[in-house]
Amino acid sequence: MADSDFGAILTDADGVTIYFFANDTEGTSNCEDDCLANWPAVEAEDSPTAGEGVTAELGTIERSDGTRQLTVNGFPAYYFAGDAAAGDVNGQGQGDVWWVFGADGEHIES
Repeated sequence: MADSDFGAILTDADGVTIYFFANDTEGTSNCEDDCLANWPAVEAEDSPTAGEGVTAELGTIERSDGTRQLTVNGFPAYYFAGDAAAGDVNGQGQGDVWWVFGADGEHIES
């Protein structure tokens, strides 16, 4: 979790921002091929754990390639290739479908 202009947002253990994709459905990723080149899936073990202050429910789904992807409140989580450093939020609002996750697991639209 990190503080940002959008409030407390979810990050990985290294402080890299995690995103929500509005075209996904709960438990299913609709980001494949070219989409994954810009929005890599956040890979996770079977039982991911949240840091202090995070109230979101974390889980995983199995992707079509067999990897496990982190879910936040049931929705797949992604990184943005355009984020160069921890704390960057360059993916926020991209295409009006990519949003940061708040600490409660709800996406935050700007």
